[in-house]
This record gives sequence, structure tokens and C-alpha cells, in this order.
Amino acid sequence: MSSLFERDEDRPLADRLRPQDLDQVVGQDHLIGPTGPLGRMLAAGRLSSFILWGPPGCGKTTIARLLAERTKLHFEPLSAVFSGVADLRKVFDAAAKRKEVGQGTLLFVDEIHRFNRAQQDGFLPYVENGTVVLVGATTENPSFELNGALLSRCQVMVLNRLDEAALEVLIGRAEALVGHALPLDDDARVQLKALADGDGRYFLNMVEALSILPPEPKLDPAGLARVVQKRAPAYDKDREGHYNLISALHKSLRGSDTDAALYWMARMLDGGEDPLYLLRRLARFAVEDIGLADPGALTQAIAAWDLYERLGSPEGELAIAQLVIYLGTAPKSNAGYKAFKGAMRTARQTGSLMPPMHILNAPTKMMKDLGYADGYQYDHDTAEGFSGQNYFPDGMTRQRFYDPPERGFERELRKRVDYWDRLRARKGTTEKL
Repeated sequence: MSSLFERDEDRPLADRLRPQDLDQVVGQDHLIGPTGPLGRMLAAGRLSSFILWGPPGCGKTTIARLLAERTKLHFEPLSAVFSGVADLRKVFDAAAKRKEVGQGTLLFVDEIHRFNRAQQDGFLPYVENGTVVLVGATTENPSFELNGALLSRCQVMVLNRLDEAALEVLIGRAEALVGHALPLDDDARVQLKALADGDGRYFLNMVEALSILPPEPKLDPAGLARVVQKRAPAYDKDREGHYNLISALHKSLRGSDTDAALYWMARMLDGGEDPLYLLRRLARFAVEDIGLADPGALTQAIAAWDLYERLGSPEGELAIAQLVIYLGTAPKSNAGYKAFKGAMRTARQTGSLMPPMHILNAPTKMMKDLGYADGYQYDHDTAEGFSGQNYFPDGMTRQRFYDPPERGFERELRKRVDYWDRLRARKGTTEKL
């Protein structure tokens, strides 16, 4: 709200263009439209508590304020960054007094994930008894950052990044307000929207910087870059963005989409990700999703890791890109991974079964007398170099853990496995697999 002596044109453009009605909010029709959850609440004339989860600059605060106005609730804003228990008590006491005279309160808590678990629990009785309608705003995944008890009482509303169409609406409103078009050619106009990265507030700040320029000459993308600063990508290395992007990289590689994998790798590096973290995950991918379908994948991973540690950034980052290309184009197999998981699962289920006596060492006479090593056949003494003896515990059915597919180098391993199976069957030691 502007003061009595503040001129409207002195206020920031983003503040002057702040929507005065829900119909003016852009990019969030899936929530506030007639069929959206907030739209249905308004139609019913009653709000329940909810969490607004979305990136910066997508309208969380504005939506909460306009919902309070539409439903005739007192709007009480609070920032979890600057507030503590004493502030919460004052808010709840004031809301309780308003409730006594029939006035409801919409408590808007910005960055609600910044409150610790005990503080979050403090909201519960006031939400349950209707003292406040809680609207929390967060840029972080509520599943990880908010108490289960609080989440069970609040519906989570997911807001979108502002897309190109929504940003174009904002440009139009800004140009109408300042009374002239921005000095941009078509390519620069597209570039401006890309620079915003879905953040409407940051976008309008850039628009404001451009609005004071003369209408001619029009800027091309290079000229635009000289006027406005590129927005740092939204990427927290220890939060959900980090896990989303590494998941995208891993799954792109698994799907053999090398170009998409390179893009996600570049996004992570550009966002400040530790290259060594990437290399650890790529090495894991080499054994989990490629394995023996291409034994060279692990060699490439270790080599890229070693080269990066020798060269550092930025020179060593090319080794990471080369590794991503190798992994993306390699044949894929999780047969080794499945074999490991199956063996571990069976080991836990079977407990402490002893190996069969014939494959135990017998370094003492007493052990020989007990039957240790009795009947053991030295495989190298046989014609095929294969005795076909049983090596599983006595009484345990043979298990097939490793089952190589007909892909990459594992085609050859498939032939070897089948060969040993045929010899084992010929020697009469095969039980049903």
C-alpha cells in the first residue's frame, strides 16, 4: 500500500502491476479457475487451510491476499524467516479475539518450511479449531520440509512457473501502463522471457529497466544482454532441485537419450553442482544400468573421474561430458544389479547355512576325519576345466541370480552361462532353476 505522499510512478513496476483481483492472476488457472481446487472453495464460500508450493515469483503471496479479500477474512502476513514463537503467539491471540466477534483470519506464512518441527506443531490446534485459516507458502517440497501432522490438515496446491504465454500477458500490461512498447525486436522479446526463468517478479524488474530506454533503436538479443543481467538458475544443491535434476540425468541416460543427458548435466554444472558428485553418480550408473553389457563403461567412468581430479574446472568438465556421451550411447543392462540384489535377498533369507563339506578346506587331521574337503574335485584336472559339482549349501535349491540379456557384450556372457549350464546338466548336477 502506498503512502499519502508517495507518487504512484515512484513505486516499482512489479508493485504497480500487482493483481487487484484473482481474475488478473496469470499462469495458475489450474488452481484458481472455476474447476480448480481454490476456485471450488471460493464457489462454496469457505476456505480450508492449504500450502502453496511453487517457485519464486509465481504469485503465492498475491493469491493468498486476494483470497482473503474475496472471502472477507482478515489477512495476516507472517514470514518464517523473521518470526519466532513470540510472534506466533501474538498472531494467534489476535486471531482468537477476532473470532469472538465473528471475524475470521487468513494467516499467510511465507517460507513456512523455515519453521522447525516444534514450531510447525504449534499451528495444529489453531488450524483444527478454526482460529485461523493457514495458508503456507514454500519453494521447497512439502513432503520433505513439513511435518506429516501439518500436511494431513492442509491440502498442497502446486503452482506453475510462469510460462511464455503468462509472461507475454505481463509484458502487455507493463507496456499499457508505461504508455509505450519495449524497445525490443522479436528475438529479444523471446529472449527476455527466457531470461526470467518463470519468475514473474524478476521478469517485471527487467521490464522496468527496459521501459526507461528510448523506443529506438530496438535491441537485439545481444543488446538485451548488455542491458539486463542474466538470472542465476534456480538450483539449490542440497534441496529438491538437486534431486530432480540428478534424477532427470540418470533417467535420460537409462533411456539412451544422450542429448537430454548432456542438457541436464549442463544445467547442474551451470547451477554450481559439485562435479565430483556428478562423477560419483555417473560411476554408479556405469555399473547399475550398463554393467557387463559394456565393461568399458566403468573404465571410462574411473578415467573421467581421475582426469577431472587432475585438471579441475573448467578443463576437466569436458571429461564429464565425454563420459555422459559414452554412457548414453552404451548398451544398457541391469542384470548385474539384479543379480546382486537377488543374492543379497537370498542371503538374508537363508541365514547361516554352511557350505557343503566338499568345498571346505581341511588343514588339520581332525577336519579331514570330519569329512572336510571329502569328495572335492579339482576343476582344472577335468577335461573341460569344469567339475560340475554343487557349490550351494546342502539342501538348498540352485538359484539363478545372473541372467544376462542378449545385448552388448553380455551376448558373449550369455553364451558362457549357457555353456556352463549344458555341462552341468550333462554331469547330472543340475537341479531345477
